Amino acid sequence: MADRSTEADPVVITGMAVEAPGGVGTPEQYWALLAERRSALVQFPADRGWPVAELLAGSCREGYTPISDLGGFLSSATEFDPSFFGISPREAIAMDPQQRVALRQAWRAVENGGINPDDLAGRDVGCYVGASALEYGPPMSEFSPHSGHLLTGTSLGVISGRIAYLLGLTGPALTVDTSCSSSLTAFHTAVTAVRDGDCDLALTGGVAVMGSPGYFVEFAKQHALSEDGRARPYSAQPGGTVWAEGAVMFLLQRRSTAERDGHTVLAEVLASGFRALNSNPRCSEADLRAQMESTGRAVAHRLERYLTALATIASAAPLLGLLGTVIGMIEIFGSQAPSGGATGGNPAQLAHGISIALYNTAFGLIVAIPALIFWRYFRSRVDGYLLTLELAAERFVRHLNTLRKG
Repeated sequence: MADRSTEADPVVITGMAVEAPGGVGTPEQYWALLAERRSALVQFPADRGWPVAELLAGSCREGYTPISDLGGFLSSATEFDPSFFGISPREAIAMDPQQRVALRQAWRAVENGGINPDDLAGRDVGCYVGASALEYGPPMSEFSPHSGHLLTGTSLGVISGRIAYLLGLTGPALTVDTSCSSSLTAFHTAVTAVRDGDCDLALTGGVAVMGSPGYFVEFAKQHALSEDGRARPYSAQPGGTVWAEGAVMFLLQRRSTAERDGHTVLAEVLASGFRALNSNPRCSEADLRAQMESTGRAVAHRLERYLTALATIASAAPLLGLLGTVIGMIEIFGSQAPSGGATGGNPAQLAHGISIALYNTAFGLIVAIPALIFWRYFRSRVDGYLLTLELAAERFVRHLNTLRKG
């Protein structure tokens, strides 16, 4: 079970950056791609020196699945400004595109978190990147113009190491390769590191940029490649694999540290279902649901913590204004009571006093109406988030149970 300090001070995301097929270069563009259900598949890139025509024709031989001229390729994979990072053009050419893209995304994630990347030098910041070897450059055994830079340029371990070196980070630097789960494993490792105090801040994510079409050839031979270039996950008629590229980086901190430093919390890392399974692999579905409901209630409480104050202001403001009006009118009418030889009050003075007293009600309504509008807006937003969280948790529980039974 997670300790109470972990639940009270969870790990949060304070910065992020993404690069994906379809010209996606920001988290907002990526969300739009998903929300609009657009396909980001394109033809094989012509700027990487790949023999595309020979590749497609060669796959039509016996024993291979024909390779379709479609894939999820980054349009910006060949774009890189080496001088910005203090890298020579000769070394940049020998660098695996995964190093270049990961470096660019790490810089953007830090900036997205409201931090000047130069300010991280010498700080206890970890770097955890998921990546796999996707073939780039000539063999190191060959004498080539790139010799001398290929060792560092194509080593997986250098992906995280180069980020740490160029930003001056002094925390752990790990490149994780667990095949298809590399990025998720790197993210989990980073979250654990921040929770355990191995580092105060962590850059984590993953990158995949193909340096050659070798994976298409391998999967064509294994008959695991989609013939029409379309993937149909979870379908009763799966079409096969379609290779794609992408890169994402997150900036992780403890919530208390993020709030202390004035950083915006973009999301909180929730892993209650996994924690319950890790602590008790034989736990029942009811226990899983109870654990996730408990986490959900804690999240709901944090989302709703300011709504009560807003509702109180909306309710109390007009009442306080009315109270001020009543008190003012009591004083006005009291001042108009006959005294001495006077036989009556001054109507003009009385009307002016009443109008002044009514200002209290007006001011109360001026405060209450916007407060009520904002309360209803944020109430609907919170309800929407909680509904999404509840539905996602329900699907997640079913998925965990399916994996466990399988």
